[in-house]
Amino acid sequence: MKRFYDSANNRLVYINNNKVGNRFWDVHWNKYDIEQMIKSVVLNRMILVPTKKYLSIGSRILEGGCGLGQNVWSLKQAGYNVFGVDYAMETVEKVNDIVPELNVSVGDVRQLTFENNFFDGYWSLGVIEHFYNGFDSIAHEMKRVIKPGGYLFLTFPCMSWFRRRKVMLGSYKIWKETSSGLDNFYQFALSGEIVESQFFNNGFVLVEKKSIAGLKGFKDEIGHKTAQGLLQQLYDSTNIILRVMAWGLDKLLAPFAGHCKLLIFKKIN
Repeated sequence: MKRFYDSANNRLVYINNNKVGNRFWDVHWNKYDIEQMIKSVVLNRMILVPTKKYLSIGSRILEGGCGLGQNVWSLKQAGYNVFGVDYAMETVEKVNDIVPELNVSVGDVRQLTFENNFFDGYWSLGVIEHFYNGFDSIAHEMKRVIKPGGYLFLTFPCMSWFRRRKVMLGSYKIWKETSSGLDNFYQFALSGEIVESQFFNNGFVLVEKKSIAGLKGFKDEIGHKTAQGLLQQLYDSTNIILRVMAWGLDKLLAPFAGHCKLLIFKKIN
């Protein structure tokens, strides 16, 4: 995965030369045991803790861009009325076949089929950064389907302190838009301040924010191959002791090297 700095928009551009067009996500998710991936996620604290803080059990929640539906499953197990949509048609069909009790359907987060003010909450986990032409249409649909006083939980790769420091040091090549580059575009790492401003202008007020995924953000950016390899092994390990070490390191690194931001907004009108 190659990364470039887009100075005009203060963001990183990720280029994936192995992309396979519109079927990218179906091909990506096909690598996994869907039932195991879904049902192994019974208690996802990153999702459940903020959800329970702002929404009562039984609230109606949408996950836009739900992938395999792990978070739909986790929220459903916690007692929420959860819907999931994703445009990876083959993946959604497999999820419906394997776990039919989940309310997951094919849909476009830029043009949802739900009624106005239908949801108490909306989770968007790593979605808005994948749209090269911006996320205005996604934000407008979020506002339309969330009730006044409802909550939006939003995560996206961000310009952490570590990444901003690397920009100052000239560590990234400068982005120059090309047709071949656009064909292989994967995602952005976005400016948190710009995202906050755009959602504020779209009728949301920020109520909470934090940096997350510190271990991933640090290992991806450290640039030292040996250290990166060791951190990757720690990141991937299933050993309980190493998982605890990874968790602690993740929390320690998140404030300055977090791969993602979690922003929680309230719809104000």
